[in-house]
Amino acid sequence: MTRWPSLATRSVRTLSIAGFVALLALVPLPAAAQDTPPAYLDPALGIDERVADLLERMTLEEKVGQMTLIERGSIGPADVERYAIGAVLSGGGGYPPGDNTVAGWTAMVRGYQEAALATRLGIPLLYGVDAVHGHANVVGAVVFPHNVGLGAADDPDLVEAISRATALEMLATGIHWNYAPVLAVPRDIRWGRTYEGYGEDPDLVTRLALAAQRGLQGDDLAAPDTVLATPKHFVGDGGTAFNTSPISGGLLDRGDTLVDEATLRRVHLAPYVDAVANGARSVMVSFSSWQGLPMHGHSYLLRDVLRGELGFDGFVVSDWAGVDDVARDYDRAVALSIAAGVDMNMVPYDHRRFIAATLRAVERGDVTLERIDEAVANILRVKFELGLFERPFGDDALQASVGSDEHRALAREAVAKTLVVLKNDAAALPLRADAAQTVLVVGSAADSIGMQSGGWTIEWQGSTASLTPGTTILEGLRTGFGPATTLHFDARGRFERADAAPERAELGIAVVGEVPYAEWFGDDATLELSLADAIAVERLRARVDALVVVLVSGRPLVIEHELHLADAFVAAWLPGSEGDGVADVLFGEREAVGTLPYTWPRSVAQLPFDLDALPTDGCDAPLFPRGYGLRYGDATDVSPWLTLAAHCAAEHPSRTASGRNHP
Repeated sequence: MTRWPSLATRSVRTLSIAGFVALLALVPLPAAAQDTPPAYLDPALGIDERVADLLERMTLEEKVGQMTLIERGSIGPADVERYAIGAVLSGGGGYPPGDNTVAGWTAMVRGYQEAALATRLGIPLLYGVDAVHGHANVVGAVVFPHNVGLGAADDPDLVEAISRATALEMLATGIHWNYAPVLAVPRDIRWGRTYEGYGEDPDLVTRLALAAQRGLQGDDLAAPDTVLATPKHFVGDGGTAFNTSPISGGLLDRGDTLVDEATLRRVHLAPYVDAVANGARSVMVSFSSWQGLPMHGHSYLLRDVLRGELGFDGFVVSDWAGVDDVARDYDRAVALSIAAGVDMNMVPYDHRRFIAATLRAVERGDVTLERIDEAVANILRVKFELGLFERPFGDDALQASVGSDEHRALAREAVAKTLVVLKNDAAALPLRADAAQTVLVVGSAADSIGMQSGGWTIEWQGSTASLTPGTTILEGLRTGFGPATTLHFDARGRFERADAAPERAELGIAVVGEVPYAEWFGDDATLELSLADAIAVERLRARVDALVVVLVSGRPLVIEHELHLADAFVAAWLPGSEGDGVADVLFGEREAVGTLPYTWPRSVAQLPFDLDALPTDGCDAPLFPRGYGLRYGDATDVSPWLTLAAHCAAEHPSRTASGRNHP
């Protein structure tokens, strides 16, 4: 077989010795040397023909290399070339060491791609990231609201525009593959990934997930401004039962979805039906199980349902070491998962181990060569569809789009549309920007881009620190108030500095919320505000005429006591880097339009809700139903839910913050 120069070095070469050229013309060449370039390099041919041609040229080892997805911290470019690795990813926090900049990302990704192109066959690799709310691993990229907020906005055009902007910022760093959108339908908000879901209603999830997929992939996956979407996590991850998590410290994450098949299909499979019908080319498998069987080894759902019934012919990728959970013995786990339908295995730490296990499985007959060829063909087909063989790198011209004013303006608009006004007594909102007044601001989330952004922001778990540029909610408030207003800020509400606030003020604003988390680290049995935030709200209530509470969280929390104390209460979810979008709504520069994507509990004792038989009156009813949200100008008495909340608070007064049994 003729070995053609790799894509990295392929060029027209000229010879400088005329006599040597003439001599070559006289000497018969072997037939193989007279071959035209291999068919798989010809973009004029059909994709199926190119796949078949390339597959025929590959060794078994090269095929298994294509089935391997490795985290960049566990492999260097040299091993990408040596093992013909098919894909590399940056997990949460997987930025270039010491250089988390657009230039640093571009250089890192290019280094891996050049290594892949230097292999015998020059097959480009896919580089993937979890850009689940913007390209938020990159310092300076715009951090958009998490999906819970976008579910409150319920604006497909907005979601599509956000995904389009995300795709451009990804391509600016050379990355073509996004592990998004999330198609989970969370049914128990104690789950630590609730904020990654658009809401509890399958129709809402389907509507917005399709918009996100469309924004990433565009109308033509081969276009130079598109990236590959990855609907995840297939299937049932949002329906796991409480206390079934196999993770130490976990409650729901990666647990067991103990529902019948009719419910699995009606609630959790429904978004995938439309995602596949509308062009999904990569699907990620869930860590969770269904009725005790791990999804990564679930042949019925992966092969019979996803491929058979839904007609999916892209490639199936595992989640982070998800294959390992299929069986205790690693070799058996690998064999079972591949046989069940996993085409590409995300092995975060040890590619050699996976490659060796797969080769042994083929040698033993536990995995057939036909199944290997099927998996590799699925992967190659998508690489061809994406145009990677013609355009393996990103577009440096897009680097100016990363963190651009245009994208920040889009994010600010999105933030404003996500806010949900839960209470607004005595027209406490919108705030009066030009009044002569003293304003006291408290709360842990008031001055923290990290708190606003939540998990999957620069680091896997996020951070309370402001790790990336943006505007905090406090900065938005300072800008919004006119010169006649005096504003004082103290996160804990003590105001003990030398410029201490007066004992009494006209207005207090408490911006409180959850410390960032991701996955099972966010599983929470109590859903309470932190003790510090709860006490800060009580302190503030005692010294202001009007109190506005803004909650920054990835899900509804138990807030009945704070709701009763507040004159106005706003759910701001996890708005991301553009906190001034929150201020826009508080000042009435933008109308409050958000509605609840999840049913809001009065207490955790109500969880999980039976959403098919939800009480609508009495204190057994939720605090607020899905779809609830006030507009400015609405009178309190138009909301029977607020009337009920006040009644239940009086009948069953909750403990004050200081009365909690905290360690």
